[in-house]
Amino acid sequence: MVKKVKFSFPVVFEILIWVFYVGMYKYSAHLEQAHLPHVPDNDFPYLEICLYSFCSMLFIVPYYRWMVPKLLTAKRYWILLVLTIVYFVPVYIYAMQGMAWIFMVGTKGVVVAAYFAHLFNNPFLDIDVMLIDLITFLCLAFARFSYQTEQKRHQVETDNLQLQLNMLKTQLQPHFLFNTLNSLYGLSLTGSKETPGFILLLSQMMQYILYDCDQEFVRLDAEQEFLKGYFELEHKKFPSAAINFNVLAVIPEIKIPPLLFLPLVENSFKHGKHKLEDDATVQARLTVTAEELSFVISNDKLPAGSGNRGKGGIGLVNIRKRLDLYYPGKYSLTFNESEQVYIAQLTIKLI
Repeated sequence: MVKKVKFSFPVVFEILIWVFYVGMYKYSAHLEQAHLPHVPDNDFPYLEICLYSFCSMLFIVPYYRWMVPKLLTAKRYWILLVLTIVYFVPVYIYAMQGMAWIFMVGTKGVVVAAYFAHLFNNPFLDIDVMLIDLITFLCLAFARFSYQTEQKRHQVETDNLQLQLNMLKTQLQPHFLFNTLNSLYGLSLTGSKETPGFILLLSQMMQYILYDCDQEFVRLDAEQEFLKGYFELEHKKFPSAAINFNVLAVIPEIKIPPLLFLPLVENSFKHGKHKLEDDATVQARLTVTAEELSFVISNDKLPAGSGNRGKGGIGLVNIRKRLDLYYPGKYSLTFNESEQVYIAQLTIKLI
């Protein structure tokens, strides 16, 4: 199996530095400094000097790829400063001098070999270039470090949210199964013909929770089917209440994080008046346009002193964290309430 190479920003930036700075700028600087004879109809004469530009900078790879990120991570700034001074004074000079000697010995052309001999005998010739090298590769090292730090932070947040999602699923399953099995028991006692369909619906929903939700994203139609089943089960438990979920007739092929709307739905059913009075309602609506996705759910509130809603549990905290991770700056989550009704609305921009 061939492993695909990921061209992230640091990799692209590094390639550009080596191609345009080391391969072209330093090569042209050496040509200008060497005053070599012009070669007609040749845009890249004296390739030995181009190869020297690359080889003479190989010693700096461990510095910007390993030493700088490691010391920045450990916050050893003074050690990094001392290391940089040492690396770019004696090490740099001796590396340039050693590479110039290798090319002086290995080059057949007399004129080019004489230029490498000149570099070998004058190790302090390129002090100004050394400063440019220092700035260039420090920038590359800081770019790599910043990108890697951000990637690690993003991974930690993703892992943390995945743990919270798993916690949400484990909290849902016992509570969900307990209430649903009670309803199944009641249906079985009355010999209801709906019992097999009820069991099948429960099986499909549990399969979605246990297996499909292990993915980072799920199809919107799958999420809607899960919510539809959830509302159907709740309606069977409270048949006299007005429990409705307005579903989409045509669902666009978009994906969202799994169980994204579930905390809002659970919150409404947990604090809804329908558990005490038959004429209460729980209404939800999912709409999608080319620009945005909207989910709105409302419920009649429990009377004061009847276990009225508080600030919300881990589910509502979880949904905000997940939205910040997956839709930063592209969502709106609002909660509005009157004396009788509580409304939660989530809007996500799709473009």
